[in-house]
Amino acid sequence: MKIYIGSDHAGFELKSAIKSRFSEGNDFEDFGAFSSESVDYPDFAHKVAERVSGEDGSFGILICGTGNGMAITANKHRGVRAALCWSPEISALARQHNNANILVLPARFISEETAFKTVESFFEAGFDGGRHQKRIEKIDI
Repeated sequence: MKIYIGSDHAGFELKSAIKSRFSEGNDFEDFGAFSSESVDYPDFAHKVAERVSGEDGSFGILICGTGNGMAITANKHRGVRAALCWSPEISALARQHNNANILVLPARFISEETAFKTVESFFEAGFDGGRHQKRIEKIDI
């Protein structure tokens, strides 16, 4: 699976761990940051969101300190449904009910092990459709 990934300085280490853990069977395109030196999160959120919004069926992962800045920025893009998740249950529901296509993780508030389980859950879940589809259609303005 092709996964677009990006982080700011606060998410750099977790991003590296996720890429390492999930490298088998997945093709990551990393948009940075490439170190833990201070950077501006919107630069990376826009790059990932542009790719996901432009490719049907594509997915992304964004990581920053709280996840809020990445989610706010990514959700400015038409067709992007970036979900801030901190547990496997929330990430599964984000896919099942919201058809989320970008997983956003709060690096400063989630353990590496929980992050791994959250990523697994996000990609194992599928969109339920049905009553949720009409809600998805009401998101973009």
